[in-house]
Amino acid sequence: MATTFTTQVNRSIVAAMIVVSLLTLGLFALTGFNRLVQQTQESALRIAQTVAQTPGVRAGAEEESGRQPPSTDAELVAGTLDDYAREVEDRTGALFVVITDDTGRRLAHPRPDEIGDPVSTSPDAALRGEETVSWERGTLGVSARAKVPVYGLDRPGTVVGEVSVGLPPTEVWSTVLADAVPVVLSTALALGVGGLLARFITRRLRERTLGLQPEELLELVHDQQAVLQGVDDGVVGLSGDDVVTVCNDRAVALLGLDHPVGRRVEEAIGHAGVLARIEGARAAATTTETADGGPAAGPDAPPDPPLVVDGRLVYVDVHEVRREGRLLGRVVIVRDVTAVEDLSRRLTAVGTLAGALREQRHEFANRIHVVTGLVRAGDTAEALDYLGRIGEHGPVRFPIDDAGLVREPYLQAFLGAKALEAERQGVTLRVGPDADVSGSLLHPEDVTTVLGNLVDNGIAAAVASERTPRWVEVEALRHGDELHLSVMDSGDGAAADPFTPEALPTRVPGPGETGVGETGAGEEAGAAGAAHGHGIGLRLSAEVARRHGGELRLAMGRTERHGAVFVARLERQFEQEDGR
Repeated sequence: MATTFTTQVNRSIVAAMIVVSLLTLGLFALTGFNRLVQQTQESALRIAQTVAQTPGVRAGAEEESGRQPPSTDAELVAGTLDDYAREVEDRTGALFVVITDDTGRRLAHPRPDEIGDPVSTSPDAALRGEETVSWERGTLGVSARAKVPVYGLDRPGTVVGEVSVGLPPTEVWSTVLADAVPVVLSTALALGVGGLLARFITRRLRERTLGLQPEELLELVHDQQAVLQGVDDGVVGLSGDDVVTVCNDRAVALLGLDHPVGRRVEEAIGHAGVLARIEGARAAATTTETADGGPAAGPDAPPDPPLVVDGRLVYVDVHEVRREGRLLGRVVIVRDVTAVEDLSRRLTAVGTLAGALREQRHEFANRIHVVTGLVRAGDTAEALDYLGRIGEHGPVRFPIDDAGLVREPYLQAFLGAKALEAERQGVTLRVGPDADVSGSLLHPEDVTTVLGNLVDNGIAAAVASERTPRWVEVEALRHGDELHLSVMDSGDGAAADPFTPEALPTRVPGPGETGVGETGAGEEAGAAGAAHGHGIGLRLSAEVARRHGGELRLAMGRTERHGAVFVARLERQFEQEDGR
């Protein structure tokens, strides 16, 4: 079975601590040994200096240096110098105390048979008047030794011999071992603590990585990046304390974020609606915890309504991430449905026109039958007069007054279809006398989105009002490449005055909710909800107008003669050279 990563980490930490401890212990032993050798050599030097300065030693060495013939070995053994040297050895514990004359001949030595012989190590430095210390081997073994010159008693400036004192290495080693005992114990204690710490670290590492090995973590990172950057939805990952840990490029683009990773969610996301959605999900999860600690999420709970973020319609879903019952964080999914909504609006417009054409097909067929009957009856003049009237009003009659003032074909057809819808609800749709639009629209879908929502609001307000007759009046005016729209109705007026796009809330209300609209007939509760299905209304219209460099505002709340008047301005809707 392969060794796990945490076990490898544990072993590596323990091995590193052992190596460090051994290096520390070795360095301590080396420095302690050198320090003790130096101290021992200094002790030997002090003993040698004391012996060399003793008057008896100075006198004896001076006497032997000038004697002719020199004393025999037996005389030296029986002399006082050797007895004094043995006494010093006994008092100081020295390995040896050797006294020589000015030629290096031993006058005192621990071994009597070697008295009178030359010393085994060079005495030249001491005989030149120098004091030396060393760690070297002689006839008595390895020792820390010191050599000092002996000056004559009657001739103070003359070197008459030297004293060599050696201290045994056993003292050095015993002192090193004695000093090393607490170091070894403390090292063993440190290793024990390090082993426990290593186990704690590996356990914490296993908990933090959820038991995953490095290879698995690497694969997760690769898979995460592939998934995050490959999906078309925005993904924002939050830790348990609401710090952004993951954010893909799509989320940055949809929410307009700037380096969000590593920042708290309140700092990273500036959109109030998205923050409210996250806070709502957090509060809901807190209040719906089950008895076993799991979230009691309702699978059939209705989805949250969409938000308008930077002119785009997005759904924001917040999901908790748990593993083994522990909350790891949250994932915020941002789904852009603007394109879907645009397609829905286009299909709605096409369906409206198709329905209007189906209704008018029968009328057109009836007119053809009338003309055919007149021609067959020989009433040619009457047939021509009838065709002339048809030519003035068009082959299909839309129930809208002054439709000819709006000569843009797409806009004219759209208003005609809306007039049919209004007629079915008992409302008259008419074009104002100041309307004047020619040329062709560059963005007809966006224009019909704005105008359609305003007209639907007006129809709903007129139907809900007690005023009669019920009507909605549309003004459309081209000015250069700009399109100006105005919608007035016979309703009871606006619920809020003044109305500005800046006052629009960022959350798009859900179906059945009453938003900023007209009194008693909220746009979502009326025809707008039925026509558009998502309850976007004025909010999306205002965002569409903004996107085209314009605005949507409430020009008048209500008067005695009419209800609310909404005006919209959209730029860059026509080619400059087209028309005027």
